[in-house]
Amino acid sequence: MIYDSKVELDVAMATQRFKWLIKSGKRFELTEKKAKRSLSQNSYLHLLFGWFGLQFGYTREETKQRIFKEVVNPEIFYEGDKDGIVKIERWRSTADLKTDEMALAIDRFRNFSAEHGVYLPEPKDLVIIQQIENELSKNASKEHL
Repeated sequence: MIYDSKVELDVAMATQRFKWLIKSGKRFELTEKKAKRSLSQNSYLHLLFGWFGLQFGYTREETKQRIFKEVVNPEIFYEGDKDGIVKIERWRSTADLKTDEMALAIDRFRNFSAEHGVYLPEPKDLVIIQQIENELSKNASKEHL
């Protein structure tokens, strides 16, 4: 069960459960539940993928997998080779990132893009974001989307 430490009843129930687990000699795990990224953050990120892809001829998925994860942020996304008979590459999903990891990954991607001559707007650059949305919608039938 997930408890909210800001709700007095949840705190009481969590404390009672915790004490019972200890008293009963049970094994247990305490984990912090972090907030997921908002839909607006995901929309922003996919807008960046679309714009970058439009500029360089990549699809959104190619931009996400190859550029964003493999080229710009491999230390965040690459989970390494797994021992065994077959060598397997595993890449983390963006959905698994903590907020600070996502912020770092996006900053790196924006810097990488700028180094290659394409400005990727910050979330607060609403006018530019709207212009990009308009441009992407004009090209919606093209492969880069």
